[in-house]
Amino acid sequence: TGLMAPLDAIMVAVPTARLHELHRRTPNLRAIVFRRNYGKSAALSVGFQAARGRVVITMDGDLQDDSAEIGPLIEKLTEGYDLVSGWKQNRQDPITKTVPSKLFNAVTSSMTGVKLHDMNCGLKAYRAEVVRTLNLRGELHRFIPVLAHWNGFRVGEMRTVHHPRLHGKTKFGAGRFLNGFLDLLAVMFLTRISRRPLHLFGRIGVFFTLVGAAITIGFSWRWVLGEGLRLRPALLFGAVLVILGIQFISIGFLGELIASTRSHEPDYAIRERL
Repeated sequence: TGLMAPLDAIMVAVPTARLHELHRRTPNLRAIVFRRNYGKSAALSVGFQAARGRVVITMDGDLQDDSAEIGPLIEKLTEGYDLVSGWKQNRQDPITKTVPSKLFNAVTSSMTGVKLHDMNCGLKAYRAEVVRTLNLRGELHRFIPVLAHWNGFRVGEMRTVHHPRLHGKTKFGAGRFLNGFLDLLAVMFLTRISRRPLHLFGRIGVFFTLVGAAITIGFSWRWVLGEGLRLRPALLFGAVLVILGIQFISIGFLGELIASTRSHEPDYAIRERL
């Protein structure tokens, strides 16, 4: 790559026959071996925890990214960015993957305000302080630029080369596409609401309660004035709104309790470290 700084390589993998041999032949390689495949978020999380440098580079193991891009990515960081994401040019993927990916990136960019073209590019450069703030689980790795942005870091992108896939098999499909949008909603919740869930659910609950109470009080006043009360849909609707309002407020309090006591235990098991 032409870099003068020392390079500390970390490989996160599942058990393979060649792993120990590769570790013996590569002095600066450290390997973290999972007991099974826990997904990309888990792999990135454990790799970030093990990283010791001031700059962290991530690359996928399918060799579609080019290591020659590492130097330019680091140079881009010096322009004032905290995270630089690759933007794959001339993607070597089938149209069934590229079209949904473009749609997904456009929607994500519009909803989050993070103006990147390729959120989920595996080739990224981070300042070390960025990776220490990331709490990845599930498939939230696809939204790392969004999470970094909401933590106050400056995020940018750089055009990168994209090679045909040499190893591994893509897991992209209709189900994964749908999961991506559900994860986007989760990210919106985590970045804007999760720290104070009572603000959201409490407002909804108070609104429902006030509207329901107003309807119920109106009918009660008619009863005080001597009007007969029959079972009317509006009266039933008011009572339901009051109940819903109380439930939403209760959900908000439960969310506050969960947010204050949530566990950060890892959702993976490490077999060995080399």
